[in-house]
Amino acid sequence: MTNNMRANVQAFGGHLTAMVLPNIGAFIAWGFITALFIPTGWMPNEAFGSIVGPMITYLLPLLIGYTGGHIVGEKRGAVAGAIGTMGVIVGAEIPMFVGAMLMGPLSAWVVVQVDKRIQHKIPSGFEMVVNNFSLGIMGMVMCLFAYEVVGPSVTAANLFVKSGIEALVATGFLPLLSIINEPAKVLFLNNAIDQGIYYPLGLQAASETGKSIFFMVASNPGPGLGMLLAYAKFGQGLSKRSAPSAIIIHFLGGIHELYFPYVLMKPSMILAMIAGGATGIMTFNMLDAGLVAGPSPGSIFAYLALTPKGGFLATIAGVTTATIASFIVASAILKVSKSKNKEGDFEQSVTNMKDMKAEGAITTTTTNAKADASVSGNEIRNIKFVAFACDAGMGSSAMGASTFKRKLTQAGYDVEVKNYAIEKVPAEADVVVTHESLKNRAVKATGLPVVTIKNFISDPALDDLFTSIGQQA
Repeated sequence: MTNNMRANVQAFGGHLTAMVLPNIGAFIAWGFITALFIPTGWMPNEAFGSIVGPMITYLLPLLIGYTGGHIVGEKRGAVAGAIGTMGVIVGAEIPMFVGAMLMGPLSAWVVVQVDKRIQHKIPSGFEMVVNNFSLGIMGMVMCLFAYEVVGPSVTAANLFVKSGIEALVATGFLPLLSIINEPAKVLFLNNAIDQGIYYPLGLQAASETGKSIFFMVASNPGPGLGMLLAYAKFGQGLSKRSAPSAIIIHFLGGIHELYFPYVLMKPSMILAMIAGGATGIMTFNMLDAGLVAGPSPGSIFAYLALTPKGGFLATIAGVTTATIASFIVASAILKVSKSKNKEGDFEQSVTNMKDMKAEGAITTTTTNAKADASVSGNEIRNIKFVAFACDAGMGSSAMGASTFKRKLTQAGYDVEVKNYAIEKVPAEADVVVTHESLKNRAVKATGLPVVTIKNFISDPALDDLFTSIGQQA
């Protein structure tokens, strides 16, 4: 996969995440209501259980459509997105999460285009009338379009994908999904997979049975835990020293992006992740495991909190077996590497990762049309606002921003540090810090100096940036 192709897919996943992530609280609320009050729940209650259907049919898709519309066209776009989403909801017999992800941004985009064309043609004093009627008319058109075209199309596509995955479940081949899931995750395509495929399928299944294994096929913290344990036991150098803290943040905090660099620096480690993921899925499938909602973040605490009544053994077993399988394979890989390679050779393999690793020193890149200059992090001056960016604006960038901000505060430096999704980095930022695999996307999206790193917690480029800030203080 080329850098541009990967950046485009990552951007797509980022857009999906931007629509879903702000509404995760609502999804979890629905999951808790489902787990507690449906007939097979912890506290069956017919009255409270009646809330489950309307929430998943109307509230959750409308929230996604509204949020997607707001991203494209702010308030007017949000209203248009909600109107368009209503058409796709009524025009289908299944929960329309994918339809909402389509109609929210599309409806807003149409309204934005109409606004651009009539903005300078509105007679003075008629702005409110024209704006309200244009929004109402276009909202109606998009609602009818969603009802007649998008709803049936998404339903057909959903049934096709669902039947394919259900066939995997029926034949016992569901663990094969790990062959796709694990490589995609470490290429930072995890959001496109989770938010675009598994969450909509999981919510649909959970609305029928009260739980779904689809929430677990790509979010299991076990494979990452097993690999990090192997690094902590058999690793070398920085990878061995940093693994214990990574274990805590990954397994307890649910920030899976933290283990991605460990795989990227040793590509054969993807075999351990596939083994762990497949073993976990197989265990979940055999024990009829499932969660009531998508775990976000994918922490063991979220897994346990969203496990339905009677499902704790299956959940724990799937996470445990995934950890063991990943640990065994990762340990074997590290032992072979240690016996054949010196530490320097191992570190050299990091820089040779095609399309994943930047050569030489960490660089800062700008989008100057006349010169594509690159300078080291310690040459940047007048830094007052540092933006940490990742695919979703949560996870690894939030962790990195918090750690770097704490370090600056302890040193007495007054610099603003915040985390964002790459496409949401404000123009006021002085520098963007992101993982090197997201470099091209960050440069394209922000037009700002970009410092690329391998590790959001401890990295030479962050040390250079800290030194630069200290010199200007």
